[in-house]
Amino acid sequence: MRQAPRQKANEAWIQVGDGARLELHHTPWWEHIVKDFRRYRVTNDPALRTLFLSQGFWASCVYRASRAAVTRGGLVGWIARPFVAVAQKAVEIVTGISLPAECEIGDGIYIGHYGSIILEAQARIGHNCSLAQNVTIGTAPSSEGPGAPTIGNRVFIGAHSVIVGSITVGDDAVICAGSVVNKTVPARAVVMGNPARVVSYDGSFDYVLYDGMDVDPARRASLDKVKSLNVGPA
Repeated sequence: MRQAPRQKANEAWIQVGDGARLELHHTPWWEHIVKDFRRYRVTNDPALRTLFLSQGFWASCVYRASRAAVTRGGLVGWIARPFVAVAQKAVEIVTGISLPAECEIGDGIYIGHYGSIILEAQARIGHNCSLAQNVTIGTAPSSEGPGAPTIGNRVFIGAHSVIVGSITVGDDAVICAGSVVNKTVPARAVVMGNPARVVSYDGSFDYVLYDGMDVDPARRASLDKVKSLNVGPA
């Protein structure tokens, strides 16, 4: 008896906040770094620990500066490329985290653990996303064609997850630890398994923390969607 309402709700999830129209506003690179830093502070990481012991923050700082250099264009961008390549390779060796300068990443990226995080240069990551260790976001043949994923805003990606192909992961979704995702994930969906399947629509609201989240209109609208649709496990 619940199948029809659930199907209707699932269609609504895909239509609202599905990540397909991800918009990344780009601010000066040092402002990106400040917002990245604030993600660690909101999670109660001490400031000195973040600066000196958080490899994820080191990687994001180098990424921000590198992207600003290579996207500037002209002679400066051309001269900067070999230095960027060396800096990023050094970060990969020290931290095990690969964030190519060509990859688009929104404000407030949080990488709370050391190592083995690989992002494809064509990937797009939304604002205030969280990545655990041993995450791969890459290109691969998938049911939706070749290409790299687009990750929406406020997405939590668990440890040892693999997300591949020309797919989108909707806003406020959760990719549970060890999941292999090669199909589009609706907004607010919680997916797990290999291949990943939707197990609920509770969203990432309890897992992704950032400044101003309680008054963020997009997050509040998404949370209201959860309450209004009242979708149970898939």
